[in-house]
Amino acid sequence: MKYKIPIIIFALIMAYVPFTYAQNVKGIWVTTDDKSGKKVAHVEIYERDGKLHGKVIKLLPNAKTTHCKNCTGDRKGKSLINMDIIWDLEPSDDSWNNGEILDPRSGKTYNCSIWLENKNTLSVRGSLGISSLFGKTQTWSRLDNDQTGG
Repeated sequence: MKYKIPIIIFALIMAYVPFTYAQNVKGIWVTTDDKSGKKVAHVEIYERDGKLHGKVIKLLPNAKTTHCKNCTGDRKGKSLINMDIIWDLEPSDDSWNNGEILDPRSGKTYNCSIWLENKNTLSVRGSLGISSLFGKTQTWSRLDNDQTGG
């Protein structure tokens, strides 16, 4: 009897660990151009002060936009490398919401939500206004150690 409670606690912890791992959106993701379907960048999703952010860490040869020419403020004309294009995402049940995403081509920002479809597929939704009805969802792929991304 004295071993039943520790075994139950251990079983509950072990059941929770894979779920936590599966929901981890942090890491490096490969983005794809909507029009050409070609891989264009690596974006690192990272946490700062309890919120998620995403910065461009590498531009691939297919990237046509390398600087934020149409941005305003301190982003205007800057290289996309090391630029946050996603910021202030807050945790929700099975997603991260209430953040913003930058479209480097247009320089416009949109509301942003992200969620995992599976451990290697991230859905990234940019939308207008309060409602997410008017927007677009991109699918990003987790960068494997073996993948060059080019």
